[in-house]
Amino acid sequence: MSDANETQENWNEMVEQMNNAVAESVEQNMEAQAAFMESWAEAVEGSMPEEEELTEGIEGYNRAYEVWMDAAGKMFERSTDAAQGEDVEPSEMRDIWLQSANEAFKEVMSTSAFASANGQLVEAMMDMQEEADEVTQDTISQMGLPTRDDVMEVGERLVELERRQHRVEEKLDEILEQL
Repeated sequence: MSDANETQENWNEMVEQMNNAVAESVEQNMEAQAAFMESWAEAVEGSMPEEEELTEGIEGYNRAYEVWMDAAGKMFERSTDAAQGEDVEPSEMRDIWLQSANEAFKEVMSTSAFASANGQLVEAMMDMQEEADEVTQDTISQMGLPTRDDVMEVGERLVELERRQHRVEEKLDEILEQL
């Protein structure tokens, strides 16, 4: 009878660990979704997309949510299989989440709302880079060093001097041929 009690205790402990693992996975899944939506909302903050883009973006998020929920269902099934004694590799559980993450992000990233948000983000980054370049050029100028604009101007002048020199040489060659 003690073997049966010990087996039952082991079984209960394993089921409890599996339940905890599934609960933790679902919690991590929900946290990842929340973080993703938060970063997406920050990306589109400041300008509302067109109604069509917004609708498509929401549909993309819904499809991504369905992918996550399918993954949670697969995880539950495989956890149940493991609890019933089936040999389930931990890598299989990891692969379910990785594959689902790829599919979910693909669903969201393929929307025009995401493309629009990325366009806005790139535009903002380019504006920041331009401002940083201006500050850098001003600082260099104040230090008495040549700026990029100064170097470009010197380069343009050199090219113009080379053209003039070439024309003078051609005229000298013409004059020498005539003598």
